[in-house]
Amino acid sequence: MSDQPEQSEQSEQSEQSRQSQQSQRAERSRRAGATPPPGGPERAQPSAAALVRRLLAADCPPYALLRRRAPGHDADTVEVLIGPVTEVDRLADIPLPEPGTDPARAGRPAWDALALVPFRQIRERGFQAHDDGTPLAVLRPDETYALPLPALLAALPAHQVRVTGGAFDVDDEGYARIVRRVIDEEIGTGEGANFVIRRTFEGEIPGFAARDALALFHRLLAGERGAYWTYVVHTGERTLVGASPEVHVRMSGETVVMNPISGTYRYPEQGPSVAGLLAFLGDRKEVEELSMVVDEELKMMCAVGDRGGVVVGPRLREMAHLAHTEYELRGRSTLDVREVLRQTMFAATVTGSPVQNACRVIARHEPRGTDGRGRGYYAGALALIGRDAGGARTLDSPILIRTADIDGRGRLRVPVGATLVRHSDPAGEVAETHAKAAGVLTALGVRAAPARTAGTGAGRLADDPRVRAALDARRADLAPFWLRMNAPGQGAGSAGHALVIDAEDTFTSMLAHLLATSGLRVEVRGFAEPGLREAALAHPGPVVLGPGPGDPSDAADPRMRLLRGLAADLLREHRHGLLGVCLGHELIAAELGLEIVRKRVPAQGAQERIDFFGRPETVGFYNTFTARCDAEAEAALAPHRVVLSRDAVSGEVHALRGPGFGGLQFHPESVLTLGGAALVAQELALARQTVPQA
Repeated sequence: MSDQPEQSEQSEQSEQSRQSQQSQRAERSRRAGATPPPGGPERAQPSAAALVRRLLAADCPPYALLRRRAPGHDADTVEVLIGPVTEVDRLADIPLPEPGTDPARAGRPAWDALALVPFRQIRERGFQAHDDGTPLAVLRPDETYALPLPALLAALPAHQVRVTGGAFDVDDEGYARIVRRVIDEEIGTGEGANFVIRRTFEGEIPGFAARDALALFHRLLAGERGAYWTYVVHTGERTLVGASPEVHVRMSGETVVMNPISGTYRYPEQGPSVAGLLAFLGDRKEVEELSMVVDEELKMMCAVGDRGGVVVGPRLREMAHLAHTEYELRGRSTLDVREVLRQTMFAATVTGSPVQNACRVIARHEPRGTDGRGRGYYAGALALIGRDAGGARTLDSPILIRTADIDGRGRLRVPVGATLVRHSDPAGEVAETHAKAAGVLTALGVRAAPARTAGTGAGRLADDPRVRAALDARRADLAPFWLRMNAPGQGAGSAGHALVIDAEDTFTSMLAHLLATSGLRVEVRGFAEPGLREAALAHPGPVVLGPGPGDPSDAADPRMRLLRGLAADLLREHRHGLLGVCLGHELIAAELGLEIVRKRVPAQGAQERIDFFGRPETVGFYNTFTARCDAEAEAALAPHRVVLSRDAVSGEVHALRGPGFGGLQFHPESVLTLGGAALVAQELALARQTVPQA
C-alpha cells in the first residue's frame, strides 16, 4: 500500500505550520514597527526606532529610505535598503544576478540594486554633456526592511535644519536673460521645440550630520503630497533627499511605463482654486508644453517598446505647492531593464526636444554654478532594480528632480529647471523655478510653508466636473492611433521594406512604428552613418527623409550640406518612392527651387487645422523654417507634375506631391496629427505609385 497520501498530509501540515510561524513573526514585526521586506535573507525585523538609531550612528553603512507610490505597492510603507555602494562606468555594468541563481529568494520579490544615475551618463547615447565626474553609484542591498509610515515618522528626527548663505547660483535677472537668449538663439533658429535650463539653489548646513538628512526626509514625508517617490539616499560620500513627482521609467515583465509631466499651475498665496486651475488648463503655452514632452517620450517608448505603446490621460498631479498636468505612456518590450534605462536617458521634461540637440543647447547655455559643476544627479534617475515573485526583472525609476544634494561637509545644492518654449515669458519661468524648489526649500526652512485655504485637500481640484471636462477636452485633441495599442501584426513586411533616415530627431522611431503597423518592414539609420548614401540610393523600397533640427538653408553647416546633397541624390536617382517629413520636406522643397524662409513665430508643438489637398486635416507642426510659394511659382511647378498644399495667405507650403516623391511640413507621427497614421501611409503609397518609369 502506498504511503504517498500520508506523506502528502504530513507535508500539508508542515506547510501550515511554517505559514503559521511566518504569520506570527510578521505580526510580531508589525507590532514592533516593521513589516516583512520584499526580499533579502530572512532576519529579525528591527523596530522603526531601532533602525533609525542605527542610521544615526557614525559608522552606519550606505542606505536608502524609499516611499514609493508605484502600482501594487503600499504607499504607507517605507522601504529600507542597507548595503555597500560600488561605482560602475556604464549602465550595462550594473551588477545583477542571473535569473534563478538565488534560491533563497525564489518565490518572493527581491531588490538587487539601487542605481544613482547622473546626467553625464547620457553620453552613453552619444549625446553631449559636461563630464563633472558625478559617479554612477550602485547600492547593492544585503538588508531590506519595510516600515509602516506612522512608525517611521514617530522615530525620525524632526528638528528644523538650518541653512546658511542660501541663494540661487544665478540671480533672477541673470536667469531671465538666459531664458530670452535661448528663445531667440535656439528655438527661434530651429534648434528645437523646447529646452530645460537649470539653475541651482546653493547653501550650507553647518555641522551637517545624518540626523539632518533624516530630519529633512521627515519633513518631506509629512509635508509633500503627490510625489511619486520621496527618498533619502546616503552613499557614504553624499546624501540625496527629495520628493520627485515624475516616473522616469517603470518596467515589470514586458510592460514599460513612462510618465511625461509638464505644465505647472503655481498655487497663489491664498491657495489653489478651480477658476485658477481652469485658466491654467486653457493656457496655450501650457497645452503645447505638455504635448511636446508627450511626443518626445513617445519617441523613446517606440524605441524600447518593440511590441507597441499607448497614451493614457491627461491627468492632474496635485502637490503641496503646485499642480502639474501629466500623461502615462504604456508599452511592451523584450529588452533588458538596463537597456531600457539607457535608451530612455533622459526625459524631455528635464532636457528638451529633440533630446540630442537639447543636450548641446544645455551645454551652450546652462550655468555651471559657483562650484563649476554641471548637473550632477539633477535630471538623472534613481533606478530600483529587482525581481518579482516569478523571477522576472522589475524596474522602478523616478526622475531625480526636487532633490537636495548634500556633500559630507554640508554643502547643499537644489537644482531646478523650467521648460522654455516659443511662448515663454522670462519672468514666468523665473517664478516656475522658485515654485519647483519650494517643496525642498520649505523642508529646509528656507521658505515659509504655503498658505492653506479651508477645504483644500488632496484630489479636490481634480474631482471637480469642470476640471474633468477640461482634461477630457485635451484628450479629444490627440491622435486616436496613440490612444490604443497598435503593434505590428504578423503581416509586417508584406508591404515592402522602408528605410527611414534619422536627421538627429528620433521622431523617426514614431514614424517607424506607424509604418510598421501598415505592413512595412522598417529600418532606421542615421544620416551620417558610413555608407548611408549608397544604401539609400540602392534601397529597393520607399525611403523616408526624416525630421531634424537646424536651418536647411545654412550652407556653412556641414550636417546640412550633407543632408541637402542626400535629398538631391534621392530625388534624381531613387526609384521606389521618397517622402520627406519636416526638415526632409524642406530639403525636397529647396531642391525644387522653392524659397525657404524663417517663420515669424516658430511653430513648435502647434496644432493647426489646414487645407490638405482639398480636405481639412488637424495636424501638428514643429518647424521654425518653411517653404514659401506664391501663385506664380506654384503655376511654374505644374508642368513638372508638382502640386502643393499651401496657405493661401502666407504662401507657406504644408505639403507637396510630385512624380515619385512627396513632402509633409507637419509631423504625421505626432500625437497632434489626428489622422497621421492614415496620412503617412497614403502619401508614401502615392509616392511609390507615381515613380517615373526608367
